[in-house]
Amino acid sequence: MTLMACCLLTMATAQPQKGNLQKGDYGYLFCHMNDRGRAWTAYALSRDGLHYHDLIGGDSIFSDAEHARIEGATRDAYICRKHDGSGYLMVCTDMNVGKDKVLGKAETWDNYGIDLLRSDDLIHWESVTFDYRKGPNIFCNPDDKSVYRDWSTINRVWAPQIMWDADYVWPDGRRGGYFIYYSLWNRAEEKYDRMYYSYADETFTRLTQPRLLFDWGYATIDADINWVEADRQWHMMIKKEGGKPGLFTATAPSLTGPWSEPIEDDYVNFEGNKKCEGVSAFQLAGDSTWVIGYIEYSSRPKNYRLCFADKYMRNFHSPRNIEGVDRPQHGSFLRLTKKEYKRLEAWSKRYMNK
Repeated sequence: MTLMACCLLTMATAQPQKGNLQKGDYGYLFCHMNDRGRAWTAYALSRDGLHYHDLIGGDSIFSDAEHARIEGATRDAYICRKHDGSGYLMVCTDMNVGKDKVLGKAETWDNYGIDLLRSDDLIHWESVTFDYRKGPNIFCNPDDKSVYRDWSTINRVWAPQIMWDADYVWPDGRRGGYFIYYSLWNRAEEKYDRMYYSYADETFTRLTQPRLLFDWGYATIDADINWVEADRQWHMMIKKEGGKPGLFTATAPSLTGPWSEPIEDDYVNFEGNKKCEGVSAFQLAGDSTWVIGYIEYSSRPKNYRLCFADKYMRNFHSPRNIEGVDRPQHGSFLRLTKKEYKRLEAWSKRYMNK
């Protein structure tokens, strides 16, 4: 082998993993919004990624009163590992749909902020809450130009998710940040929900002011971004509000874009005219293809669905309902080691035997 070939091989093998750290080949955690009455964050476990069983009877895994400081309820949970493997992170929509009158909200589906949580063991959580109505001073760069003139009129901060960005550079030169993306709507200043992003630092307690990710000219919510190694692009699956029902894919060379228009000839369209949202894609351990989770919410009862895609996150096929989870809603998936899986099972057993 030539010196040039050796150097190229070394560079290829030394490339850091793009996106969130993936670890574990023993089981899977489904961290999701439970849809029994007032929504809360629940866990379910699986050995194969398809068949699950609820932990702690599907009850809330933490105190919403403690962590959801705006409305006292969490929705749309997204969970991942810290980039260095030292713990776990979660983001939730801070929103209590059933309390809109008590909370004095103008619309049932209004809300005002998100919760950032961190844990060492997946069981005990610490958190900070960001109430966007309070304006730039809640962010770590309050003097930067803001996307809104009046933050007090914000009426939606929806479905945040996390992606580690090793290439992000902070003003002081530090590298790496958690790219948190979500939809915002300020009814007084914009016509519809648009996708924005902020960066959180290593402590997961500080957040930059939001920046617009893209605007396709219509409302978009519930984005789910993953690095697809097969074509070395970021893929985003997303719900387009209005228009053709389904879950669509856009691609980009970097997290901040530019994002392509949604692909119209290959998308999740198995539900016909029924509505679906809350998409979450993951890979089974040792498999380059993808599993896509989403909620079909037009039916009663609702159906949480899993379908499959190839290694390019294309050619969606074989939809099926998730098995073993009571009233699942919008959530996310995390691969687990045997130690993590057994720890969660033991915690659930102790809880149920109280």
